[in-house]
Amino acid sequence: MASNIKVENNPAFSRIPPWVKAKLRPIAIEKIQQVYDWVETECIPAERIYKAQLQADRWKTPAIIHELRKKAKAQGLFNLFLPNHFEESPGLTNLEYSCCAEIMGRVYWAAQTMNCHAPETGNIELLAKYCTPEQKKRWLYPLMNGDMSSAYSMTEPDVASSDATNIGIKMKIIDKEVIIDGRKLYGNCQYNDEMQLFILMGCSDPNNPNSWNRHTMLVVPTGTPGLRQVRNLTIMGYDWAPEGHGEYIYEKVRVPIENIILGPGRAFEIAQGRLGPGRIHHCMRLIGQAERAFELALVRCVEPRKKPRGKLIGEFDSNIERIADMRMTIDGMRLIVLNAADTMDLQGNKAGRYAIAQSKIMVPNALLKVIDEAMQMYGEQGLTQHTPLPELWTYARFVRVADGPDSAHRHQVGRDQMKTAAGFRKRAEEYTRRYQELCKKWGLEPEEFWGIV
Repeated sequence: MASNIKVENNPAFSRIPPWVKAKLRPIAIEKIQQVYDWVETECIPAERIYKAQLQADRWKTPAIIHELRKKAKAQGLFNLFLPNHFEESPGLTNLEYSCCAEIMGRVYWAAQTMNCHAPETGNIELLAKYCTPEQKKRWLYPLMNGDMSSAYSMTEPDVASSDATNIGIKMKIIDKEVIIDGRKLYGNCQYNDEMQLFILMGCSDPNNPNSWNRHTMLVVPTGTPGLRQVRNLTIMGYDWAPEGHGEYIYEKVRVPIENIILGPGRAFEIAQGRLGPGRIHHCMRLIGQAERAFELALVRCVEPRKKPRGKLIGEFDSNIERIADMRMTIDGMRLIVLNAADTMDLQGNKAGRYAIAQSKIMVPNALLKVIDEAMQMYGEQGLTQHTPLPELWTYARFVRVADGPDSAHRHQVGRDQMKTAAGFRKRAEEYTRRYQELCKKWGLEPEEFWGIV
């Protein structure tokens, strides 16, 4: 059934490229419009309300979030991120959801009102993909319903976690239990009592000759004896309440063997299935942040009270060029993300790993430049709480490291590309052979060609 929403000249669709619009089904057109209306009318006007309520209790989810989550759920705006090949999915593809996620990114917490925020998106997709029906009943459905929140616990302070084979928290599997000892970083804070479970990756078989089969993933409820939060970790000076980033110690923490996901030694299989979607969801939302920064820059350009040398800021040639660069940078970021989402839909997450890595490397870096330019246009005011710019910049800088630093992703991309080098060498040799034949035909002396004689 065709949607009665007109896409052309509609602000909800104004930045979506034609090739993507052509792929949007009626259900996606309806959801994109709903999300746009939701963020514009419910979230952006409430940003200062959220901050005021958060100041009253840093580690309680503000009341306005609970109110908006009820309304969003009633409007069918929950869990839009879960791709349509899952039976629990609301029905969107990755490409269609990316158009929604960009709009959500305009406000840092807007995705949370729709249960489409990190780490929930990655954790829910993980549980939907790998859990048994009984495990889904215990953990997946309460998370999808918004009854609780969760954390993903992989990074460790004592090893180079960018090489996940180094992860060393000990998991001893005995009889009907798993005993856990070690330290972890970055799982969401226990200070917020809505956070009810960790999805934990640890080393259960350290002597396995295959380093990729040494690790296990399981669920640890937050109230389990022996699990202790040491502190919240600030990120670039922000505490990121009410979710936060905890530092944890596990001391003989015991969980039932039924909490193991998929099976012992299969953590890397699960992690690869989770990290791809988690990385791309971050990048989808970052496009929305970029658009918000760009709009703030435009607002500053025509601010009548700000007239250095008697001219509007937007009348200076340097700022006109700055606006042009920002616009083109954002449009390029969007194409990279949409390509990754479409590749995941057509070929799967594993086949799309290059496009996902490309997004993870390029989008946060480009966004930092866009936000920094907007800050420059606001001057010293751009560094204060007068605008969302400092928090947008800090989040973008954090995402450069979340799910692995740039160098780890570049290494993966470069390593995959190096595998193609032999084929190109062979092709170059064939070019040279044909060139030498042509030299004989035309009576010329062969020269070095592409470094091959």
